[in-house]
Amino acid sequence: MLDIRKIRENPEAIKKAMATKGIVGFVDEILVLDKQRREIIVSVEQLKAKRNDVSKQIPNLKKQGKDVASIMAEMKSVGHDIKSKDADLNAIDEKIKYILMSTPNMPSASTPVGKDESENVEIKTYGSPKAFEFEPKAHWDIGEELDLLDFEKAAKMSGARFVLYKGKGAKLERSLINFMLDTHTCENGYSEIMPPYIVKRHTMEGTGQLPKFEDDAFKLSNSDSFLIPTAEVPVTNMYRESVLEASDLPIAHTAYSACFRAEAGSAGRDTRGLIRLHQFNKVELVRLCRPEDSYDQLEKLLSDAESILQELALPYRVITLCTGDTGFSAAKTYDIEVWMPSYGRYVEISSCSNCEDFQARRADIKFKRDVKSKPEFVHTLNGSGLAVGRTFAAILENYQQEDGSVIIPKALQQYFSYKALKPKKK
Repeated sequence: MLDIRKIRENPEAIKKAMATKGIVGFVDEILVLDKQRREIIVSVEQLKAKRNDVSKQIPNLKKQGKDVASIMAEMKSVGHDIKSKDADLNAIDEKIKYILMSTPNMPSASTPVGKDESENVEIKTYGSPKAFEFEPKAHWDIGEELDLLDFEKAAKMSGARFVLYKGKGAKLERSLINFMLDTHTCENGYSEIMPPYIVKRHTMEGTGQLPKFEDDAFKLSNSDSFLIPTAEVPVTNMYRESVLEASDLPIAHTAYSACFRAEAGSAGRDTRGLIRLHQFNKVELVRLCRPEDSYDQLEKLLSDAESILQELALPYRVITLCTGDTGFSAAKTYDIEVWMPSYGRYVEISSCSNCEDFQARRADIKFKRDVKSKPEFVHTLNGSGLAVGRTFAAILENYQQEDGSVIIPKALQQYFSYKALKPKKK
């Protein structure tokens, strides 16, 4: 969450930056509440000081034989006032906390200003989309024709936006997971984590999924716990309420997990195939570092995610999200978009974000530069390395052949044991 001290000290700069994300009004609301809070604190301190002074006088007055009943009654009234003001203070604190927890991160100075995705900025491309000599098929058709995917059976079991991987399809998905994890651990310097898929509310709050996006989460009916929408949530929260040593940083983890998203409000968007499911597989990258290093770390994160697509020889582009399209927790985000022939456009396959101290402040993750220094908040970064189902889809579409077969990328063949997927002979 945002630092309330920065809001107090430079409200106009905060307003200007947040207006580029379409967020207005909260600064003035925070400042009003903060002023009321400080006024109540001063009043309570004055009442407590008065009560303490009078309490010291009462024994002497009693020794002098004076009637202290009226004074005692007054002090009782002061006690009630203190209790009432403390309740008001708690209520204001809760309001401030809710506003801050529900307010997105401030964009970085290097994030391009724009109202929505139409104003995102392309910064580079890799490879060239293949010119097919035939009409390329969509991955869902290829997957069903090669008996790799079954959306109909999945829908009968679980409802819309689920998929059943079958036979070589299941093996291809597993091969991609292993390939990604091996690349990140053996070549890109990440330590592997296998996290739990169920987390508590405070864990989701720590990375910014709650309270703002509770409608997008799958909540367990018998507890205040949730299925994770991404491994970023448990992996980042491994360091919740911790004070790390500077020598521990940077920390780099990769994790495979299934991810669960309700996709509230996404009706009509990429509803067919593997692009927008309620349950999907993803290999995540998480980095924690010193504040001054985080933008270099963002470039490293981006390069590591790109390396998977480069090894698979899939054409893609990288864009910088503008302020109006940047996610809730991010200060700056690069999206990697892979070329999908059937769509005739690039489709997001990874978002690589620098959250600066936004998540660390929510989850209380700090570090110390040395023994004498005060703890500071770390900067956290995360990115998909990659979304596995979307990579599966991109391979089917980009490597499809006119005879209905699909060539397996060379980098994946040692994991998959087949050089091609071929349709059954009729």
